[in-house]
Amino acid sequence: MPSTHNSPPRLLVVEGNTAAARARHTNFGGEAPSEGYSRLLRELLPGATVDICYPADVGANLPDGVGLETYDGIAITGSSLNIYNGGPEIGRQIELIRAGFASGTPLFGSCWGLQVLTVAAGGTVRKNPRGRELGFGRRIRLTPAGSTHALYTGKPTVFEAMTVHLDEVETVPAGAELLATNGHSGVQALEIRRGHTVAWGVQYHPEYPFREMAAIVRRIGDAVFEEGFFADITERDGFVADLEALEANPADQRLSWRHGIGDSIRIKAERVREISNWLQRQVLPTRSARGRG
Repeated sequence: MPSTHNSPPRLLVVEGNTAAARARHTNFGGEAPSEGYSRLLRELLPGATVDICYPADVGANLPDGVGLETYDGIAITGSSLNIYNGGPEIGRQIELIRAGFASGTPLFGSCWGLQVLTVAAGGTVRKNPRGRELGFGRRIRLTPAGSTHALYTGKPTVFEAMTVHLDEVETVPAGAELLATNGHSGVQALEIRRGHTVAWGVQYHPEYPFREMAAIVRRIGDAVFEEGFFADITERDGFVADLEALEANPADQRLSWRHGIGDSIRIKAERVREISNWLQRQVLPTRSARGRG
């Protein structure tokens, strides 16, 4: 095997959606979660090589445990799947992440990613009895453990974040540490350790730009009316238009006031801080300890 000393960082993004779900999302103006995640990782870690794997797809060529050890970090995207429904497209993801835990490679999960990490480590996930959390996760607050944790270095103790999910962590894996919570979901962030592997997961989406949330609201369809988020199409389309306007000008004070959002969402460096901290405080130190740079 060739030497990896001083080679570029190598990251893997695990796409949580099926091919059909990815195609449907792009039809509503979004992009495959793994594509956006990969671009952000390359931006935050210039020079990094980022691969994508598709465990929800039939016949996908997935890395084994040895292959996962060759990466410096593994990130898991969101998904429209519900983990308690089971099925091969979900089972393959759980098994892949179990192999990730055995690899010693740092893991990070957003939303569905947190849920897969939880189940792979022995916890459970359920449909949230409070319903969907959509748009902006409100008053997410750090626990005492979270307030001193490396995941949240530079983050305020209470913040908002991009979010969309129907499900929540019901029981945390043994030994996991709760790092953040809010009134809607008791688990907004966890650290899970298995052997030499450290996983950080958040229930929200630090990787999402405003335009991606706009596409999601369009894609969800009539459920946003049935669940009481909007009275009619005019209200929904107004919210989507505001999101697209914030994408163009995140400093728009009028829209920030209207939606009750602050710098933790408006300023990109603040919004993606959890992922930046993972790269700087988990991925690069582990890479160095492995003699790769």
